[in-house]
Amino acid sequence: MAVDRAHAGKAIRSGSRRAVPVESRRRRTVRADRARGVRPMAVRVIKPGMLTTVQDSGRWGFQARGVPVAGPMDPFSCRLANALVGNDRGAAGLEITLLGPELEFETERVIAVAGAEFDLTLDGRAVPMDAPFVASAESRLRFGARRRGARAYLAIAGGIATLPVLGSRSTHLISAMGGLDGRALRAGDRLVLGDATHTRSTPPAAPRHVPLPDHQARIRVLPGPQADYFSADSLDVLQSAPYVIGQQSDRMGFRLDGPRLTHARGADIISDATPLGVLQVPASGLPILLMADRQTTGGYPKIATVITADIAVAGQLSPGDAISFVVCTPREALAALIAQERALMAVESSPS
Repeated sequence: MAVDRAHAGKAIRSGSRRAVPVESRRRRTVRADRARGVRPMAVRVIKPGMLTTVQDSGRWGFQARGVPVAGPMDPFSCRLANALVGNDRGAAGLEITLLGPELEFETERVIAVAGAEFDLTLDGRAVPMDAPFVASAESRLRFGARRRGARAYLAIAGGIATLPVLGSRSTHLISAMGGLDGRALRAGDRLVLGDATHTRSTPPAAPRHVPLPDHQARIRVLPGPQADYFSADSLDVLQSAPYVIGQQSDRMGFRLDGPRLTHARGADIISDATPLGVLQVPASGLPILLMADRQTTGGYPKIATVITADIAVAGQLSPGDAISFVVCTPREALAALIAQERALMAVESSPS
């Protein structure tokens, strides 16, 4: 992805005046605003990372009109990060993929990072994952080495206040909708923050309920809406060996390479809805796992759907990682979801 770094960190010359680094000018601007009684409430992007986007809980309610949901690839971690700083569960934050950004805070805020494990530093000092901490004005948050997982979620008290589109601030990259001009962040961007109505005085307990995959994951599925469109042994074949996520994969979906599935009634259907985590199977017999930026309808039969509790695990995978599918029962799927909800609600309801 092309990133505009043309002026980042460089000096700007004006006539015979001495060059002043961009970073120094930004800091002086912040101090001058503060001296005039102007309280800046924003975060500046120094380095954008590989793919950093604004996401909230998604653009729900418009799929019948062809509008994709978008939202976080790992909904659990996104919601956890918001809970850690006292935000509503649908507040907008940043989804950070594979290589993290460097950000400068113009105002003091409580922040938290959940999801993929990164080495985090604030002004050069190590700070924890899965716990709230204070970023003071003019401090810089840097994402270092990534240990496990693919996507981290940064929540800031008050949330990110980009312009909502159809009730959501989520970025849908393919349609250039939502977020910051419908695109990933670039160096020099400024993210305006909402009002932080309250902050946590004591860190809530945040045990990691969803395990982070280490390049491979066991993901549970239920039979899909067209499971009977495949040969009788297809669900067994789906579970027979791992599938590897191909390079042609993104937020829209994962192309999988592994055992081929056999269609019994052809590879085309009248297009119908595509829920999050569904496995559609084109004529090649190789399934495609549809994710957050998926289209609203599809014309391939769908053999299975990832259970809601395991969407978070799938969302932490990237090209080259392996998935072992396991068919479970509706009762098991419900029990897993209840356990996950209880873990999140324990953080959301903790004293602040």
